[in-house]
Amino acid sequence: MVKETEYYDVLGISPSASDDKIRKAYCHKRHFEIEKSSQTSYGPLQLLSPHLSNPFFLLHLLFLEKIFTERQGIDRSMDREQEEMQFLGLVGICKESCKVIFSWRKIFTQITSALILPLAFVFLLHIEVSDVLYWRIVRNEIRLNETRPDSSRHDRISSVLSKEWAVYLLFNALYFTALLVFSLLSTSAIVYTIACIYTGCEVTFRKVMSVVPRVWRRLMVTFVCIFLAMFVYHLVAMMILFTCAIFIGDTNFGILILFLLGIAYLVGFVYMTIVWQLASVVSVLEEDYGVKAMIKSKNLIKGKIVVSIIIFFVLNISFFLIQFAFRSWVVYDRLAGTLSRSGYGILCFFLLSMLMLLGLVVQTVIYFVCKSYHHENIDKSVLSDHLDVYLLGEYVPLKSKDVQLEQYDV
Repeated sequence: MVKETEYYDVLGISPSASDDKIRKAYCHKRHFEIEKSSQTSYGPLQLLSPHLSNPFFLLHLLFLEKIFTERQGIDRSMDREQEEMQFLGLVGICKESCKVIFSWRKIFTQITSALILPLAFVFLLHIEVSDVLYWRIVRNEIRLNETRPDSSRHDRISSVLSKEWAVYLLFNALYFTALLVFSLLSTSAIVYTIACIYTGCEVTFRKVMSVVPRVWRRLMVTFVCIFLAMFVYHLVAMMILFTCAIFIGDTNFGILILFLLGIAYLVGFVYMTIVWQLASVVSVLEEDYGVKAMIKSKNLIKGKIVVSIIIFFVLNISFFLIQFAFRSWVVYDRLAGTLSRSGYGILCFFLLSMLMLLGLVVQTVIYFVCKSYHHENIDKSVLSDHLDVYLLGEYVPLKSKDVQLEQYDV
């Protein structure tokens, strides 16, 4: 990844700009023309041959050579990375994810501001508001139980309670809708951005935001499929646990069986969640989505399931710690001052946003790690073409023939 971007900034281009754009930007900067011919090599010496006696132009010749030297180094690094990513473990995946975010912090800051910050805000706002609405309902339920059923006060409290339940349910419906929309949009933006970085495509915030609406529909189909699968899984699991609790739950052997079934249920839930996260990346970058994406991700995760489970628990434990801190310091600590609660709220908001960004980047990096582990070497030029097609308004997915199977020598 590019760490020094001063040369590119001078030319007014991004570090991911194509070689042709670099040449044109440089020549525009220096006020001389390039002949457009597919047979012509635009090397620095040819560009500046009429001016080689001028030290000023020689200085800028070195400037241009520096950019192309960096570009060649980047390409070689990315070629090595595709083969070596299969060896990344827990620490390696986290370091790679942090390196991507830091190296391209401008575009990730823009995506975070537009999509991830609203997502984190909606989540924390739901905790605060739903708590207030819930305890109002609880208090009125208690008052209702303490009032005579045939009194006017009972009817008045009952009417207020009905309205509060309606507001509570409507608020939660709006919350889950907003959460789903921002989650899908954020996932689309992050996956597309990292794929552009990986292929060396030019990536800008405007480009990402124009592509996101065309990508998230595929993610919605995948989400509906995994939601139905999760619903069936929970329904069957609860039926099994309930049946065992009735017939053998009062014996030591029954308690042991229920404990083992509980562990199996948790493992299955974690596994399906990991498959869902990887299926989201598959839905953006490949031809499969929905059930096919789930099957594809299930096959890809083989061999990296342990690392994925550890990352899942690390991220989710961090998520619940932030949530616990927000509830303790902001929602329930009514004795603290407004300034103190606001400060804690802003801190939790910032940490949650960063955690969400890291989680989305990590799940995309895991996709490329799994691809490398199964020796599925993605043709970057083909993937780049497919990413560019998003901008044309018609989706052309990455097909199986675009994935070359190679056996790496370890």
